[in-house]
Amino acid sequence: MKKLYCFDFDGTLTYKDTMFMYLKFYDPTRFRLQFLKHVPLFVLLKLKLADTEKVKKSFIGSILKGQTQEKIEKKSRQFFEHYYPKIVRENALDFIQNIDHNNTYSLLVTASLDIWAKPFAEAFKMQLVSTKAEFRNGVFTGNFVGKNCNGNEKLVRIQQEISNHKYDKIIAFGDTSGDKPMLKWANEGHYQFFH
Repeated sequence: MKKLYCFDFDGTLTYKDTMFMYLKFYDPTRFRLQFLKHVPLFVLLKLKLADTEKVKKSFIGSILKGQTQEKIEKKSRQFFEHYYPKIVRENALDFIQNIDHNNTYSLLVTASLDIWAKPFAEAFKMQLVSTKAEFRNGVFTGNFVGKNCNGNEKLVRIQQEISNHKYDKIIAFGDTSGDKPMLKWANEGHYQFFH
C-alpha cells in the first residue's frame, strides 16, 4: 500500500511560527525595528483587511532583501542547529521518526520560505513544498518565485509534486485555515493532531 503524507510545518509540527523566529535570529536589531514598522499591517491582517502575501513579502524583504544566498543559507543552517529538535513537538517527531519510508512518500508543505524550512525537511526525510525565495545573481530580491504556499496554493503545489504518482492513501496534517483545502482533499485530514 503506497501512502502519501502531507505535513504542514508551522504550528503543526512546531510549537511556534518559524518565520518570526528565523528573522529575529537573522538580525535581532533590524527585526525589532521592522516589526514595529509592520505592526499596523499585522493588525490589518488580523482584521482580514490586508493581503497576507503582500505583508509577508514586505516584512521578510525588509530584513533579508539584498542579502547574499550564501549568508542566508549559512544563517539557516545555524538556525536549524540552534532550534532542532527543541521547537518540534515531541509526539510529531516520534511519529515522523517511525515512518516506514519504503512505501511512503512524505511532503513538508509550508507557507514558510524554503530558505529556513529546507534543513528541517531534510532532517525529517521529507520533500519540501514551500514558498520559494527569489535569488538573482546570488542575492535575495525580496520577492517570491510563484505564490505564497498557503490555502489552495498548497493543494496546487502538492498536485504538481506528485503528478506522475498514484497513492492508495493520502494523509494530511494541519492546524490552521490555510491547511483546510489540503485536509479536505486528503483521504484522511488530521487537524491539530499533534497538539
